[in-house]
Amino acid sequence: MMQRYGKLMGGILLVAGTTIGAAMLAMPISIGMAGFFPGVLLCFLCWLYFTYTALLMLEVNLWMEDEEVNLITMAKKTIGFGGEVFAWVAYLFLLYALTTAYIAGSGDAMVNFIQALTGLTLPSWLGPIPIMFIFGFFLYHGTRHVDLFNRALMIGLGVTFTFMIFGLIPYVELNKLLHVDWPPLLIGVSVVVTSFGYHIIIPSLTHYFHGDLYQMRRAIIIGSFFPLLVYILWIFVCLGIIPLNEIAIGFAEGNNGAMIVADILNQSTLEVVASFFVFFAIITSFLGVSLSLSDFLADGFKIKKTSLGKVLLCVLTFTPPFLFSIAGRRVFFGALEYAGAFGVVTLLGLLPALMVWYGRYKRGFEAKGTYRAPGGKGMLIMVMAVAGAVFILELIIKVSA
Repeated sequence: MMQRYGKLMGGILLVAGTTIGAAMLAMPISIGMAGFFPGVLLCFLCWLYFTYTALLMLEVNLWMEDEEVNLITMAKKTIGFGGEVFAWVAYLFLLYALTTAYIAGSGDAMVNFIQALTGLTLPSWLGPIPIMFIFGFFLYHGTRHVDLFNRALMIGLGVTFTFMIFGLIPYVELNKLLHVDWPPLLIGVSVVVTSFGYHIIIPSLTHYFHGDLYQMRRAIIIGSFFPLLVYILWIFVCLGIIPLNEIAIGFAEGNNGAMIVADILNQSTLEVVASFFVFFAIITSFLGVSLSLSDFLADGFKIKKTSLGKVLLCVLTFTPPFLFSIAGRRVFFGALEYAGAFGVVTLLGLLPALMVWYGRYKRGFEAKGTYRAPGGKGMLIMVMAVAGAVFILELIIKVSA
């Protein structure tokens, strides 16, 4: 029983760790001009939507006889060749965009981290390299080692987040939370959407839990609800401290909420804690995304996980994002925005609904399935319509920017 409970906690932390990451740091700045209450409403609606699409993906994943299949195989077996191509393009775009953001963010976090501890300033391009080597080691040794490493990182994230919150609450000005301006909320949709993009870990969870439906459902629902509460608390303290003009400057320059708050309060202890918090927040999400990208590439290219195959997977996982991450200044924010705008809504919103539609109503997979997500054709149509609306909205925003 204790082993079963421990494994459930590991799954919950993998989902939460994949969810909480770099997008959380950008969230207060991306929705800040709209205000606290519009931002909380947007977060809650995104949580509802993506929890449902995660259950859709779980339904599809459990149709597959092989525990280790990834999204390409799932899309091919349900939708066909067109689904396979769609999954390839959307998944590679999303995961490489996220990995680029996390490498860029982890590089800055590592530079700030070392500077806070030693006073030494490293070149920005050097920051991500130690992280990539450490992650490569854990990816090489598989999901179990990633799980154990992730638990340690989540403890660090939890401790630093707690210190940040208790340190910041006394400085919150409630009148700043009363600001409401709905139109700017549209600008923050892409970042908030990215903040709930944990679905990529579901195929790895199925392998981890060996298809145990009870464990997987609880890991998904609990593991995603906890970050929602964390986001709301984080938005509360940030928007209660940062003035509107600083939010606008931070958005234009691509700065994250934690460091802006630390700079405003100008406390050396808080700046050190903020550096640790940013570091852990990015690294926990980076770990889950890189694991999923590695599994995806293994499935898509049919790379066997021999010693040489694992090394190749590490190279394919980290090299392209690293090259993109050193290409410009606002890479962190820009990569997150594009990931949410065009990757998350298509891959984690539209595709799960399409796979369930084809699998249930055209391929007959439902008859042999062990789980059916709530809702019928009406719910699937609504999910696809929302994904299409968000995609068009973001396309208009990007073209007109």
